[in-house]
Amino acid sequence: MPTAQPRVINMGCRLNLAEGESIRALLADRDTVVVNSCAVTNEAVKQTRQAIRRARRDAPDAELIVTGCAAQIDPASFAAMPEVNRVIGNVEKLDADAWASTAPVLVQDIMAVRETAPHLAASFSTHARAFVEVQNGCDHRCTFCAIPQGRGNSRSVPAGAIIDRVASLADHHAEVVLTGVDLTSYGPDLPGAPTLGRLVERILNHVPHLQRLRLSSLDGVEIDDRLFALLTQEGRVMPHVHLSLQAGDDMVLKRMKRRHGRADSVRLIERFKHARPDIAIGADLIAGFPTETEAMFANTLALLDDCDIVHPHIFPYSPRAGTPAARMPHVAPDVVKSRAARLRARAAERRGAWLRSLVGTTQAVLTERPGDRGHAGNFAEVRMPPGPVGAIRQARITGVSDTGLVASLSAADGTDMKTEIHA
Repeated sequence: MPTAQPRVINMGCRLNLAEGESIRALLADRDTVVVNSCAVTNEAVKQTRQAIRRARRDAPDAELIVTGCAAQIDPASFAAMPEVNRVIGNVEKLDADAWASTAPVLVQDIMAVRETAPHLAASFSTHARAFVEVQNGCDHRCTFCAIPQGRGNSRSVPAGAIIDRVASLADHHAEVVLTGVDLTSYGPDLPGAPTLGRLVERILNHVPHLQRLRLSSLDGVEIDDRLFALLTQEGRVMPHVHLSLQAGDDMVLKRMKRRHGRADSVRLIERFKHARPDIAIGADLIAGFPTETEAMFANTLALLDDCDIVHPHIFPYSPRAGTPAARMPHVAPDVVKSRAARLRARAAERRGAWLRSLVGTTQAVLTERPGDRGHAGNFAEVRMPPGPVGAIRQARITGVSDTGLVASLSAADGTDMKTEIHA
Protein backbone atom coordinates (compact mmCIF):
# COMPACT_ATOMS: atom_id res chain seq x y z
CA MET A 1 0.00 0.00 0.00
CA PRO A 2 1.54 3.37 -0.99
CA THR A 3 2.70 5.67 1.79
CA ALA A 4 0.55 8.74 2.36
CA GLN A 5 2.12 11.97 1.16
CA PRO A 6 1.33 15.44 2.46
CA ARG A 7 0.15 18.03 -0.03
CA VAL A 8 1.04 21.69 0.45
CA ILE A 9 -0.84 24.28 -1.60
CA ASN A 10 1.13 27.53 -1.55
CA MET A 11 -0.78 30.71 -2.30
CA GLY A 12 0.86 34.04 -3.11
CA CYS A 13 4.51 34.91 -2.62
CA ARG A 14 7.82 33.10 -2.97
CA LEU A 15 8.27 33.27 0.79
CA ASN A 16 5.22 31.03 1.16
CA LEU A 17 6.73 28.67 -1.38
CA ALA A 18 9.98 28.48 0.61
CA GLU A 19 8.11 27.89 3.85
CA GLY A 20 5.87 25.36 2.16
CA GLU A 21 8.86 23.09 1.55
CA SER A 22 9.72 23.23 5.27
CA ILE A 23 6.11 22.35 6.11
CA ARG A 24 6.25 19.40 3.73
CA ALA A 25 9.35 18.10 5.54
CA LEU A 26 7.73 18.54 8.97
CA LEU A 27 4.66 16.55 7.90
CA ALA A 28 6.71 13.59 6.63
CA ASP A 29 4.21 10.93 5.48
CA ARG A 30 0.99 12.26 7.02
CA ASP A 31 -2.19 12.20 4.96
CA THR A 32 -2.59 15.95 5.29
CA VAL A 33 -3.46 18.81 2.97
CA VAL A 34 -2.11 22.22 3.95
CA VAL A 35 -3.34 25.42 2.35
CA ASN A 36 -0.62 28.03 2.92
CA SER A 37 -2.75 31.15 2.50
CA CYS A 38 -2.18 34.66 1.18
CA ALA A 39 -3.78 37.92 2.33
CA VAL A 40 -2.20 40.55 0.07
CA THR A 41 -5.58 41.41 -1.49
CA ASN A 42 -9.23 40.50 -0.98
CA GLU A 43 -8.95 38.47 -4.18
CA ALA A 44 -6.06 36.48 -2.66
CA VAL A 45 -8.22 35.65 0.37
CA LYS A 46 -11.09 34.65 -1.93
CA GLN A 47 -8.74 32.38 -3.89
CA THR A 48 -7.52 30.84 -0.63
CA ARG A 49 -11.10 29.92 0.30
CA GLN A 50 -11.64 28.46 -3.16
CA ALA A 51 -8.45 26.40 -2.80
CA ILE A 52 -9.68 25.07 0.56
CA ARG A 53 -13.02 23.94 -0.88
CA ARG A 54 -11.34 22.41 -3.92
CA ALA A 55 -8.79 20.59 -1.74
CA ARG A 56 -11.56 19.10 0.40
CA ARG A 57 -13.38 17.84 -2.70
CA ASP A 58 -10.16 16.28 -3.99
CA ALA A 59 -9.23 14.69 -0.65
CA PRO A 60 -12.43 14.14 1.35
CA ASP A 61 -10.77 11.99 4.02
CA ALA A 62 -7.52 13.90 4.52
CA GLU A 63 -6.74 16.20 7.43
CA LEU A 64 -7.01 19.75 6.08
CA ILE A 65 -5.04 22.51 7.80
CA VAL A 66 -4.94 26.20 6.88
CA THR A 67 -1.95 28.39 7.64
CA GLY A 68 -0.27 31.49 6.16
CA CYS A 69 -1.11 35.19 6.24
CA ALA A 70 -4.88 35.00 5.77
CA ALA A 71 -5.12 32.42 8.54
CA GLN A 72 -2.91 34.53 10.80
CA ILE A 73 -4.99 37.67 10.30
CA ASP A 74 -8.44 36.06 10.57
CA PRO A 75 -8.12 32.58 12.10
CA ALA A 76 -11.72 32.39 13.33
CA SER A 77 -13.24 32.72 9.86
CA PHE A 78 -11.12 29.86 8.50
CA ALA A 79 -11.73 27.69 11.55
CA ALA A 80 -15.45 28.15 10.91
CA MET A 81 -15.22 26.67 7.41
CA PRO A 82 -16.66 23.11 7.47
CA GLU A 83 -13.84 21.87 5.23
CA VAL A 84 -11.12 22.88 7.72
CA ASN A 85 -9.81 20.68 10.55
CA ARG A 86 -7.26 23.05 12.06
CA VAL A 87 -5.77 26.54 11.70
CA ILE A 88 -2.09 27.20 12.40
CA GLY A 89 -0.39 30.63 12.52
CA ASN A 90 2.54 31.93 10.53
CA VAL A 91 5.06 31.36 13.34
CA GLU A 92 3.65 28.02 14.40
CA LYS A 93 3.69 26.59 10.87
CA LEU A 94 7.46 26.16 11.08
CA ASP A 95 7.34 24.48 14.50
CA ALA A 96 7.16 20.68 14.61
CA ASP A 97 5.23 20.81 17.91
CA ALA A 98 2.41 22.75 16.25
CA TRP A 99 1.87 20.00 13.69
CA ALA A 100 1.84 17.40 16.50
CA SER A 101 -0.79 19.37 18.43
CA THR A 102 -4.52 18.72 18.15
CA ALA A 103 -5.61 22.28 19.04
CA PRO A 104 -8.19 23.47 16.47
CA VAL A 105 -6.63 26.96 16.38
CA LEU A 106 -2.99 27.60 17.17
CA VAL A 107 -2.18 31.25 16.38
CA GLN A 108 -0.10 33.55 18.55
CA ASP A 109 0.35 37.34 18.49
CA ILE A 110 2.66 37.84 15.51
CA MET A 111 3.63 41.33 16.69
CA ALA A 112 5.26 39.83 19.78
CA VAL A 113 7.69 37.78 17.66
CA ARG A 114 11.19 39.26 17.63
CA GLU A 115 13.35 36.54 16.04
CA THR A 116 13.31 34.37 12.96
CA ALA A 117 14.93 30.99 13.34
CA PRO A 118 16.60 29.51 10.24
CA HIS A 119 13.65 27.32 9.25
CA LEU A 120 15.08 26.68 5.82
CA ALA A 121 14.04 23.78 3.61
CA ALA A 122 16.73 21.16 3.13
CA SER A 123 15.64 20.54 -0.47
CA PHE A 124 13.31 21.72 -3.21
CA SER A 125 12.91 18.41 -4.98
CA THR A 126 9.95 19.53 -7.06
CA HIS A 127 11.48 22.82 -8.20
CA ALA A 128 14.36 23.63 -10.53
CA ARG A 129 15.33 26.61 -8.38
CA ALA A 130 15.57 26.74 -4.59
CA PHE A 131 14.17 29.46 -2.32
CA VAL A 132 15.84 30.61 0.88
CA GLU A 133 14.05 32.76 3.45
CA VAL A 134 16.49 35.33 4.83
CA GLN A 135 14.05 37.81 6.38
CA ASN A 136 10.46 37.96 7.58
CA GLY A 137 8.02 40.67 8.64
CA CYS A 138 7.98 44.40 7.90
CA ASP A 139 8.55 47.52 10.02
CA HIS A 140 6.92 49.86 7.50
CA ARG A 141 3.23 50.62 7.48
CA CYS A 142 2.10 51.40 3.96
CA THR A 143 -1.48 52.54 4.23
CA PHE A 144 -2.85 49.86 1.87
CA CYS A 145 -1.01 46.85 3.29
CA ALA A 146 -2.25 44.21 5.74
CA ILE A 147 0.82 42.01 5.50
CA PRO A 148 2.44 43.26 8.78
CA GLN A 149 -0.65 41.88 10.52
CA GLY A 150 0.15 38.50 9.01
CA ARG A 151 3.94 38.56 9.24
CA GLY A 152 4.78 40.83 12.17
CA ASN A 153 7.80 43.10 12.51
CA SER A 154 11.00 42.74 10.51
CA ARG A 155 13.47 40.10 11.66
CA SER A 156 16.45 38.51 9.93
CA VAL A 157 18.05 35.07 9.74
CA PRO A 158 21.76 35.02 10.75
CA ALA A 159 24.10 34.95 7.75
CA GLY A 160 25.92 31.79 8.82
CA ALA A 161 22.75 29.69 8.66
CA ILE A 162 21.85 31.18 5.29
CA ILE A 163 25.27 30.50 3.80
CA ASP A 164 25.23 26.90 5.03
CA ARG A 165 21.81 26.33 3.48
CA VAL A 166 22.71 27.98 0.17
CA ALA A 167 25.88 25.87 -0.02
CA SER A 168 23.84 22.70 0.51
CA LEU A 169 21.16 23.68 -2.00
CA ALA A 170 23.75 24.70 -4.62
CA ASP A 171 24.88 21.06 -4.80
CA HIS A 172 21.58 20.20 -6.55
CA HIS A 173 20.17 23.52 -7.76
CA ALA A 174 21.77 25.82 -10.29
CA GLU A 175 19.78 28.81 -9.04
CA VAL A 176 18.90 30.00 -5.53
CA VAL A 177 16.42 32.80 -4.82
CA LEU A 178 16.66 34.89 -1.64
CA THR A 179 13.20 35.73 -0.30
CA GLY A 180 11.66 37.86 2.43
CA VAL A 181 8.67 40.05 3.18
CA ASP A 182 10.81 43.20 3.04
CA LEU A 183 14.04 41.75 1.72
CA THR A 184 16.06 44.97 1.59
CA SER A 185 15.47 45.57 5.31
CA TYR A 186 17.66 42.56 6.09
CA GLY A 187 20.14 42.87 8.94
CA PRO A 188 19.61 45.77 11.39
CA ASP A 189 18.34 43.40 14.10
CA LEU A 190 21.45 41.19 13.89
CA PRO A 191 24.83 41.74 15.61
CA GLY A 192 26.89 44.19 13.57
CA ALA A 193 23.80 45.24 11.56
CA PRO A 194 24.81 43.59 8.26
CA THR A 195 23.08 44.74 5.07
CA LEU A 196 21.50 42.70 2.29
CA GLY A 197 24.40 43.69 0.05
CA ARG A 198 26.87 42.33 2.58
CA LEU A 199 24.88 39.08 2.83
CA VAL A 200 24.87 38.64 -0.96
CA GLU A 201 28.61 39.35 -1.05
CA ARG A 202 29.28 36.71 1.62
CA ILE A 203 27.12 34.13 -0.14
CA LEU A 204 29.02 34.62 -3.40
CA ASN A 205 32.40 34.45 -1.64
CA HIS A 206 31.62 31.41 0.50
CA VAL A 207 29.61 29.39 -2.05
CA PRO A 208 31.75 29.45 -5.21
CA HIS A 209 29.82 26.53 -6.74
CA LEU A 210 26.56 28.52 -6.72
CA GLN A 211 25.86 29.27 -10.37
CA ARG A 212 22.97 31.74 -10.21
CA LEU A 213 21.61 33.95 -7.43
CA ARG A 214 18.34 35.83 -7.78
CA LEU A 215 16.68 38.26 -5.37
CA SER A 216 12.94 38.59 -4.85
CA SER A 217 11.14 41.92 -4.50
CA LEU A 218 13.27 44.90 -3.43
CA ASP A 219 12.43 48.32 -2.03
CA GLY A 220 14.42 50.71 -4.19
CA VAL A 221 14.92 53.26 -1.41
CA GLU A 222 16.95 50.66 0.53
CA ILE A 223 19.28 49.62 -2.31
CA ASP A 224 22.67 50.89 -1.16
CA ASP A 225 25.87 51.20 -3.20
CA ARG A 226 27.15 47.73 -2.26
CA LEU A 227 23.91 46.00 -3.32
CA PHE A 228 23.66 48.14 -6.47
CA ALA A 229 27.19 47.12 -7.47
CA LEU A 230 26.42 43.43 -7.00
CA LEU A 231 23.20 43.69 -9.00
CA THR A 232 24.96 45.40 -11.88
CA GLN A 233 28.50 43.97 -11.87
CA GLU A 234 28.35 40.41 -10.52
CA GLY A 235 27.72 37.85 -13.25
CA ARG A 236 26.26 35.25 -10.90
CA VAL A 237 23.59 37.71 -9.71
CA MET A 238 20.85 37.57 -12.31
CA PRO A 239 20.12 40.68 -14.48
CA HIS A 240 16.61 41.04 -13.09
CA VAL A 241 15.26 43.26 -10.31
CA HIS A 242 11.69 43.41 -9.10
CA LEU A 243 10.88 46.68 -7.36
CA SER A 244 8.07 47.62 -5.00
CA LEU A 245 7.09 50.83 -6.83
CA GLN A 246 3.27 50.69 -6.30
CA ALA A 247 2.50 53.97 -8.13
CA GLY A 248 3.96 56.64 -10.38
CA ASP A 249 2.31 59.72 -8.89
CA ASP A 250 3.84 61.64 -5.99
CA MET A 251 0.56 62.42 -4.23
CA VAL A 252 -0.57 58.80 -4.43
CA LEU A 253 2.80 57.63 -3.14
CA LYS A 254 2.52 60.07 -0.24
CA ARG A 255 -0.96 58.81 0.63
CA MET A 256 0.34 55.25 0.41
CA LYS A 257 3.05 56.28 2.91
CA ARG A 258 5.77 55.14 0.57
CA ARG A 259 9.29 56.42 1.17
CA HIS A 260 10.15 57.28 -2.43
CA GLY A 261 8.90 59.67 -5.07
CA ARG A 262 8.34 59.19 -8.78
CA ALA A 263 11.65 60.80 -9.70
CA ASP A 264 13.48 58.41 -7.34
CA SER A 265 12.12 55.41 -9.25
CA VAL A 266 12.99 56.84 -12.66
CA ARG A 267 16.47 57.81 -11.52
CA LEU A 268 17.16 54.36 -10.00
CA ILE A 269 16.17 52.53 -13.19
CA GLU A 270 18.27 54.91 -15.28
CA ARG A 271 21.23 54.03 -13.07
CA PHE A 272 20.51 50.31 -13.44
CA LYS A 273 20.22 50.55 -17.22
CA HIS A 274 23.40 52.58 -17.52
CA ALA A 275 25.39 50.15 -15.38
CA ARG A 276 23.88 46.92 -16.78
CA PRO A 277 21.98 47.51 -20.04
CA ASP A 278 20.53 43.98 -20.20
CA ILE A 279 18.91 44.18 -16.77
CA ALA A 280 15.15 43.48 -16.79
CA ILE A 281 12.88 45.53 -14.55
CA GLY A 282 9.83 44.18 -12.74
CA ALA A 283 7.51 46.17 -10.50
CA ASP A 284 4.38 46.01 -8.38
CA LEU A 285 1.78 48.62 -9.38
CA ILE A 286 -1.62 49.34 -7.83
CA ALA A 287 -4.47 50.70 -9.96
CA GLY A 288 -7.25 52.79 -8.47
CA PHE A 289 -5.77 53.63 -5.08
CA PRO A 290 -8.20 55.79 -3.01
CA THR A 291 -8.34 59.45 -4.16
CA GLU A 292 -6.51 58.59 -7.41
CA THR A 293 -7.62 60.97 -10.18
CA GLU A 294 -7.30 60.33 -13.89
CA ALA A 295 -4.21 62.59 -13.98
CA MET A 296 -2.63 60.68 -11.10
CA PHE A 297 -3.35 57.40 -12.86
CA ALA A 298 -1.80 58.77 -16.06
CA ASN A 299 1.47 59.25 -14.15
CA THR A 300 1.45 55.60 -13.10
CA LEU A 301 0.59 54.51 -16.65
CA ALA A 302 3.53 56.53 -17.97
CA LEU A 303 5.83 54.90 -15.39
CA LEU A 304 5.70 51.66 -17.40
CA ASP A 305 7.60 53.40 -20.19
CA ASP A 306 9.67 55.75 -18.03
CA CYS A 307 11.02 52.83 -15.98
CA ASP A 308 11.07 50.24 -18.80
CA ILE A 309 8.97 47.79 -16.76
CA VAL A 310 8.79 44.42 -18.54
CA HIS A 311 7.80 42.16 -15.61
CA PRO A 312 4.76 43.96 -14.14
CA HIS A 313 2.62 42.74 -11.25
CA ILE A 314 -0.53 44.84 -11.53
CA PHE A 315 -3.17 44.82 -8.82
CA PRO A 316 -6.52 46.60 -8.74
CA TYR A 317 -6.71 48.33 -5.35
CA SER A 318 -8.31 46.11 -2.73
CA PRO A 319 -9.37 47.64 0.62
CA ARG A 320 -7.99 45.60 3.50
CA ALA A 321 -9.79 45.83 6.83
CA GLY A 322 -7.90 47.77 9.48
CA THR A 323 -5.65 49.65 7.08
CA PRO A 324 -5.68 53.48 6.80
CA ALA A 325 -6.38 53.37 3.06
CA ALA A 326 -9.61 51.47 3.68
CA ARG A 327 -10.94 54.63 5.35
CA MET A 328 -9.97 56.94 2.46
CA PRO A 329 -12.42 57.99 -0.30
CA HIS A 330 -12.52 55.10 -2.75
CA VAL A 331 -12.42 55.17 -6.53
CA ALA A 332 -15.51 53.62 -8.14
CA PRO A 333 -15.00 49.83 -8.62
CA ASP A 334 -15.64 49.97 -12.37
CA VAL A 335 -12.98 52.71 -12.70
CA VAL A 336 -10.51 50.66 -10.65
CA LYS A 337 -11.14 47.66 -12.92
CA SER A 338 -10.78 49.77 -16.05
CA ARG A 339 -7.51 51.33 -14.89
CA ALA A 340 -6.04 47.94 -14.02
CA ALA A 341 -6.98 46.71 -17.50
CA ARG A 342 -5.36 49.75 -19.12
CA LEU A 343 -2.18 49.20 -17.12
CA ARG A 344 -2.08 45.54 -18.15
CA ALA A 345 -2.67 46.37 -21.81
CA ARG A 346 0.13 48.93 -21.90
CA ALA A 347 2.40 46.60 -19.94
CA ALA A 348 1.73 43.82 -22.45
CA GLU A 349 2.75 46.12 -25.32
CA ARG A 350 6.01 47.04 -23.60
CA ARG A 351 6.74 43.44 -22.63
CA GLY A 352 6.05 42.28 -26.18
CA ALA A 353 8.48 44.81 -27.62
CA TRP A 354 11.13 43.71 -25.11
CA LEU A 355 10.65 40.02 -25.94
CA ARG A 356 10.94 40.76 -29.67
CA SER A 357 14.20 42.59 -29.01
CA LEU A 358 15.65 39.34 -27.62
CA VAL A 359 15.06 37.36 -30.84
CA GLY A 360 18.42 36.36 -32.26
CA THR A 361 20.20 36.43 -28.90
CA THR A 362 21.49 33.46 -26.93
CA GLN A 363 20.17 33.13 -23.39
CA ALA A 364 21.28 30.88 -20.54
CA VAL A 365 18.02 29.19 -19.53
CA LEU A 366 17.36 27.22 -16.35
CA THR A 367 15.26 24.26 -17.48
CA GLU A 368 12.08 23.72 -15.47
CA ARG A 369 9.40 21.04 -15.45
CA PRO A 370 8.47 19.26 -17.59
CA GLY A 371 11.77 19.98 -19.39
CA ASP A 372 10.65 22.02 -22.40
CA ARG A 373 10.52 25.43 -20.69
CA GLY A 374 12.51 27.60 -18.33
CA HIS A 375 13.57 31.12 -17.47
CA ALA A 376 16.55 33.08 -18.73
CA GLY A 377 18.68 35.18 -16.40
CA ASN A 378 16.48 38.18 -17.19
CA PHE A 379 13.46 36.03 -16.18
CA ALA A 380 12.00 35.85 -19.67
CA GLU A 381 10.12 32.57 -20.04
CA VAL A 382 11.56 30.41 -22.83
CA ARG A 383 10.10 27.39 -24.63
CA MET A 384 12.72 25.05 -26.07
CA PRO A 385 13.43 21.40 -27.00
CA PRO A 386 13.10 19.00 -24.03
CA GLY A 387 16.08 18.47 -21.77
CA PRO A 388 17.10 17.64 -18.20
CA VAL A 389 15.23 19.58 -15.54
CA GLY A 390 17.57 21.74 -13.47
CA ALA A 391 20.17 22.18 -16.19
CA ILE A 392 21.30 25.55 -17.52
CA ARG A 393 21.14 25.40 -21.31
CA GLN A 394 22.29 27.82 -23.99
CA ALA A 395 19.20 28.65 -26.01
CA ARG A 396 19.12 30.57 -29.28
CA ILE A 397 15.97 32.72 -29.28
CA THR A 398 14.07 32.25 -32.54
CA GLY A 399 10.67 33.83 -31.88
CA VAL A 400 8.00 35.06 -29.51
CA SER A 401 4.95 33.14 -28.27
CA ASP A 402 1.89 34.14 -26.27
CA THR A 403 3.69 33.39 -23.01
CA GLY A 404 7.28 34.34 -23.77
CA LEU A 405 10.11 33.30 -26.03
CA VAL A 406 10.66 30.34 -28.34
CA ALA A 407 14.16 28.94 -28.71
CA SER A 408 16.29 26.32 -30.37
CA LEU A 409 19.39 25.01 -28.65
CA SER A 410 22.59 26.82 -29.46
CA ALA A 411 25.41 24.86 -31.04
CA ALA A 412 27.35 25.80 -27.93
CA ASP A 413 24.71 24.30 -25.66
CA GLY A 414 25.95 22.30 -22.74
CA THR A 415 24.27 21.27 -19.53
CA ASP A 416 26.22 23.35 -17.04
CA MET A 417 24.50 21.42 -14.29
CA LYS A 418 24.39 17.66 -14.73
CA THR A 419 22.19 16.80 -11.73
CA GLU A 420 18.58 16.36 -12.75
CA ILE A 421 15.99 17.43 -10.16
CA HIS A 422 13.66 14.58 -9.22
CA ALA A 423 10.23 14.77 -7.61
